[in-house]
Amino acid sequence: MDLMPGVEARSVATSRLRTQYYQAGPEDGVPVVMIHGNLSTGRFFEHLWPGAPGRYRFIAPDMRSFGRSDPAPIDATRGLDDWADDTRALLEALEIDSPPHLVGWSTGGAAIASYAMDHPVASLTFIDPVSPYGYGATHRDGTPCQPDWAGTGGGTGNPEFTSRLAAGDRSGDDPVSPRNVMNSSYWSPEYRLPAEREEILVDEVLLTVTGDDGYPGDLAPSENWPGAAPGSRGILNALSGKYCNWAGLVDLPDKPPVLWTHGSDDIVVADGSSWEMGSLGQMGVIPGWPGEDAFPPQPMVTQIRDVLEQYAANGGRVEMEMFEGSGHGPHIDAAENWSDTFFAFLASID
Repeated sequence: MDLMPGVEARSVATSRLRTQYYQAGPEDGVPVVMIHGNLSTGRFFEHLWPGAPGRYRFIAPDMRSFGRSDPAPIDATRGLDDWADDTRALLEALEIDSPPHLVGWSTGGAAIASYAMDHPVASLTFIDPVSPYGYGATHRDGTPCQPDWAGTGGGTGNPEFTSRLAAGDRSGDDPVSPRNVMNSSYWSPEYRLPAEREEILVDEVLLTVTGDDGYPGDLAPSENWPGAAPGSRGILNALSGKYCNWAGLVDLPDKPPVLWTHGSDDIVVADGSSWEMGSLGQMGVIPGWPGEDAFPPQPMVTQIRDVLEQYAANGGRVEMEMFEGSGHGPHIDAAENWSDTFFAFLASID
């Protein structure tokens, strides 16, 4: 495995599953645990570590159903609690007792919030996190557009993309090939990885477990538009607001410092994301849309801001940084500026 300088790949049996993780920095360093998003792995962070401050121990696991960890099923009815509990089990297996700094990208943002609602943490850094009210089909205040949460969950995945993912498609000849989805959606389309690095990360995406227990998950038929409600298994159901809600972070009695970083040109987590059913209905991509009053495009960034402003109003420390021109992964397409922001935030705490 061609890892970056100073980065190691390790595996450990925890109380929940065998976890693959990537590590850099001293064993006795301040723990910084970085949780990747949907359709990615821990290797999407390793480029940040060479040259990073030497006092930190960086740990980035492959979460269940992704990468090289055990392909354990995801119980979607727990939201992202499976990921949070797996993170806790990893820290216990590594005998790390001090509260970690947690970083969560996209889906990982919901996971670190879930962790923080049950365990002490030193800080939380969100990178373009999923909305506090889950992904899709909610009004601004987090109430569902439809009582069964139709328009969220496993039924919203693109079947052609899933098929190509399962087949290990490495091509770039179709807009929904994994390579093209990564390059068009994970970061700014104007940004391009070095060729060798692109091949490595395509390999990582293709390690995703597909099916009802992984990506996209199962579904439940619905009489409501667009005809499918969330099931109970797999990652897209875990992201449905039926099960995923981290707005309760505002009520923590002991509030860790929060850094929220976001790409201004993110098309995945955005107000009116082109990946979300309300937006697709409004654009006419999915027929039968019931209209903006009933099923508006989800205001994801606004929802994140609303909740974090309430967190601050309730006594928490919050820093917000919008990276102009960046996409869904500013830690990749604006890595130097993102790192400067992140390490300054950590230095202000420790």
